Amino acid sequence: MSPMVKVIEVLAQSETSWDDAAKVALAEASKTLRNIQSIYVKDMQAIVENDRIVQYRINAKISFLLDGDG
Repeated sequence: MSPMVKVIEVLAQSETSWDDAAKVALAEASKTLRNIQSIYVKDMQAIVENDRIVQYRINAKISFLLDGDG
């Protein structure tokens, strides 16, 4: 039987960059998920205050393998 993959959608943000926001999303997801296979960044958004970016936000999909029954 081929492995089953599940996909969840997450939101994350960083004051540094979109790359860092993706790393934050992955780090948080890995606290409760095992066998993470990929992260797909769907959307990016920047929050601007006083003509400068203060938050980088992403909407991403994380895929992971489901545990088998043995």
